[in-house]
Amino acid sequence: MSNLKTFLLMGVMTFLLMLIGNLIGGSQGVYFAFIFAAFTNFISYWYSDKIVLSMYRAKPAGENSDVYRIVKNLTERAGMPMPKVYTINESQPNAFATGRNPKHAAVAVTTGLLNIMDDNELAGVIGHELGHVKHRDILIGTVAATFAAAIAFLANMAKWAAIFGGGRDRDDEGGNPIALIGVAIFAPIAAMLVQMCISRTREYKADAFGGQISGNPLYLANALRKLEMGVRRNHMDTNPAMENMFIVSPLSGDKIASLFSTHPSTEDRIKKLEEMAVNYR
Repeated sequence: MSNLKTFLLMGVMTFLLMLIGNLIGGSQGVYFAFIFAAFTNFISYWYSDKIVLSMYRAKPAGENSDVYRIVKNLTERAGMPMPKVYTINESQPNAFATGRNPKHAAVAVTTGLLNIMDDNELAGVIGHELGHVKHRDILIGTVAATFAAAIAFLANMAKWAAIFGGGRDRDDEGGNPIALIGVAIFAPIAAMLVQMCISRTREYKADAFGGQISGNPLYLANALRKLEMGVRRNHMDTNPAMENMFIVSPLSGDKIASLFSTHPSTEDRIKKLEEMAVNYR
């Protein structure tokens, strides 16, 4: 089912890319967009995790570090393969998981997260990310982020085409300036809406797994409170297309971006974890 969802996502995103290509350059634009989409499909499946980790300058965590120890303990408890563990030198507290399957997974945490979490809260956060690995969300999340970035790139091309080449009005050659401006505005929103549909329900599932595997759902609930406050106080220079990968939106401090957030509200997530804690006892 997870693989089917991934291929369906690739199909939808490929269609959006080809539609943009048609509006930019007609039939030639469709061919270009198809090649670009095929390349993006290949890269997003096999190499997107490495690209994302490189983007944030992630460094492998030492085996003697607290975060490595906690990841190891939780994966053994869950009967999962040990993922690679990375740290990111970033003041904003946050974390994400990436990779194409549980055997090729990675978990990354920021130094800002390590600085404000105790071991129990860190276990809750790591448990959440392992939930994404367990449920095979990591591939579809990374693919969605990669395609959203690609669509944003082509939408930006459409904007400049409208400014410098949008006066053309030949049959089957694209270039309609009004259509190009529409693409520049609405294509990234469409890609983000697709991400929202994918991301919101899986965050609740990962929260439930993290609450269970860490030993107490309140560990993650407390961590989410700290994360929400920390994100608002510390800006992260990140591509909005990558928002869905993080445990909390790195753009939470941006009121406009929050309208299209790929995450459910932190308040709702905490409420569900507190309800789970009552039943857990």
